[in-house]
Amino acid sequence: MVFLKCGFVKNQFSIVIVCKNEAAVIRHLLDSAQTITDDVVVYDNGSTDETVTIARQYPNVHVHEGAWEGFGKTKQHATALAKHDWILSLDADEALDETLQQTLVQLQLNDPAVAYNILFKNFLGNKHIRWGEWGFDAHIRLFHRAQVHWNDAQVHEQLIIPKHIKIKKLRGHVLHRTVTDTVVYSRKVVHYALLNAEKYFKRGKHATFSKRYIAPRFTFIKFYIFMLGFLDGWEGLICARMTAYYTFLKYARLYELHKAEKNKRNHLK
Repeated sequence: MVFLKCGFVKNQFSIVIVCKNEAAVIRHLLDSAQTITDDVVVYDNGSTDETVTIARQYPNVHVHEGAWEGFGKTKQHATALAKHDWILSLDADEALDETLQQTLVQLQLNDPAVAYNILFKNFLGNKHIRWGEWGFDAHIRLFHRAQVHWNDAQVHEQLIIPKHIKIKKLRGHVLHRTVTDTVVYSRKVVHYALLNAEKYFKRGKHATFSKRYIAPRFTFIKFYIFMLGFLDGWEGLICARMTAYYTFLKYARLYELHKAEKNKRNHLK
């Protein structure tokens, strides 16, 4: 651990953030990171708002600017810029609650063959979503970069975790203020659905009848009924319906891409 003049004890890991136009939310994360690490990497991908200006106001933040290459490759580049080998990967709309901050300060990072899973509290506006898809959310976000790394996926990137890595859970939560309202939410749903359809298309996946017609309905029933999304009231209904729409749009676009490819082949014959 590193002892700072201010009296705080800061663990030897780096926080890595990839972002663009996150001026409205990034302060929450940077404020929560100040007492737990001496290295916060902000890798900005062309912000036109005050994101970079805000980040440079913090003493332990190191701002880098680079091109967007998809989620996976961009996170790989950002991770390589960190001072420490232990990496806590976060998004700009996330922050660390007090319990998680204390846990991270006290954590003994002496085994590179361990990665840490962290519980999330997700918010729609100011509403903490306790049930449904968002209510049981956890992600592996703290890892040693010599052992674990991001894949190359354009969207829905994942960590490549070797079989020998042990997964442990940390106390505390990441506070994820993912969307402010239904306008932002719907735009994100459409954006990620179309990106994921493109990814599936490149991998040769197909939108079967069941994927197009049954999967969206089952998705809604699963999250709203089986996983008790209805207990979150109106916001729970919005979340379940948006996830169902995401599923529908993803496979509708995938079907459209394959149909266009088939028509193109037929035209060339």
